[in-house]
Amino acid sequence: MKPSTDLNEALMERARRVIPGGVNSPVRAFKAVGGTPRFVKRAQGAYFWDANDQRYIDYIGSWGPMILGHGHPAVLEAVQKAATEGFSFGAPTEREVELAEEILSLVPSMEMVRLVSSGTEAGMTAIRLARGATGRSKIIKFEGCYHGHADALLVKAGSGLATFGNPTSAGVPPEVVQHTLVLEYNNLAQLEEAFALHGKEIAGLIIEPIAGNMNFVRATVEFTRRCRELCTEHGALLIYDEVMTGCRVALGSAQSVYAKHIPGFEPDITVMGKVIGGGMPLAAFGAKRTVMEHLAPLGSVYQAGTLSGNPVATACGLVTLREIKKPGFFEDLSLKTRSLVDGLKAAADAEGVPFSIDCEGGMFGFFLLPELPSNYTQVMKSDSARFNQLFHGLLDRGVYLAPALYEAGFVSAAHTDADISETVAAARDVFREMAPK
Repeated sequence: MKPSTDLNEALMERARRVIPGGVNSPVRAFKAVGGTPRFVKRAQGAYFWDANDQRYIDYIGSWGPMILGHGHPAVLEAVQKAATEGFSFGAPTEREVELAEEILSLVPSMEMVRLVSSGTEAGMTAIRLARGATGRSKIIKFEGCYHGHADALLVKAGSGLATFGNPTSAGVPPEVVQHTLVLEYNNLAQLEEAFALHGKEIAGLIIEPIAGNMNFVRATVEFTRRCRELCTEHGALLIYDEVMTGCRVALGSAQSVYAKHIPGFEPDITVMGKVIGGGMPLAAFGAKRTVMEHLAPLGSVYQAGTLSGNPVATACGLVTLREIKKPGFFEDLSLKTRSLVDGLKAAADAEGVPFSIDCEGGMFGFFLLPELPSNYTQVMKSDSARFNQLFHGLLDRGVYLAPALYEAGFVSAAHTDADISETVAAARDVFREMAPK
């Protein structure tokens, strides 16, 4: 048998000997789709090159942060300058104040913000803050929404509405998730009943406004409105997890999209990440001053982080936000994403392949289903074998989508009309192979 010349295979074999599964985040292992992960050697603009120097059009963009594309000149300049000044100080810097001010100017539901290093850390602390501010214990989350790998949030639905969730990971004791109630996304009846049963005990409701870990599923306007009303009525805090959607679906994030349909709408606590760090490890959570003042050193809710507000990461995030604020940026990005979405839909329809797709700003998601799903159960009806065929067909043609059925995709400002045309042409070829015979 002729030995493989694929350097990705050799790297994966080497990685498996020293890293569990060969990867440092599970989805990268290609376990859901099969085959060998691509080990990225370098990236520029809308592309990356793997260990074999094969070029791919990149539609994951580090799972969302690379809204400007890879290696944007202004970002590189800022990061290089910051690195020469020092990697980390463990002390305050002016730049972290500037970044906080920039974030607050874009998302006015927050009056104060705390910078951290990861979305998991931000989500975990937002839950703690909600409990500390309300003096209550119970949390509502929704099946299919992912808020990081904190123990209390690694939970699936219980056997009935009145029961609380069960751990979805080994190492999480049942008592850790006993205060987490898991409901079906977009299910108004369950939402109403949960508050009727537990309203006085609920500290907060945490939700992805557009669930990017179900690929791309929107909360309906009616459901969003009722989440807000019930939290207000029962004294619970509405927590918007905008790690993925923050400054990605709109300059003002997903909450600004919903505010167009619900006058005065805003969440109580917002969790952000990805775009605000521009690709560096940086995230944040924020709220009104009265809520944030429960945090140490002002209040009794403790949170700390040695690398929080890291000077290189804040430089990266600050320039990224200033770039996406420029006139016309989001209009152009939205048009590019819409062009991709419309092209993929037309290609699938032409070959008779069941296909539904949606987008907002620079984020999109699709399903091999005739209609867009509205909750996790419906998402699970998507044909994983056919998705794998589509994924590998596109990969073989130099187009890199998320290597999992349930992950959203991302378009950057660096994607060109030619990139989108190439992607649609590649998809048309694969859909032709998938077409009913």
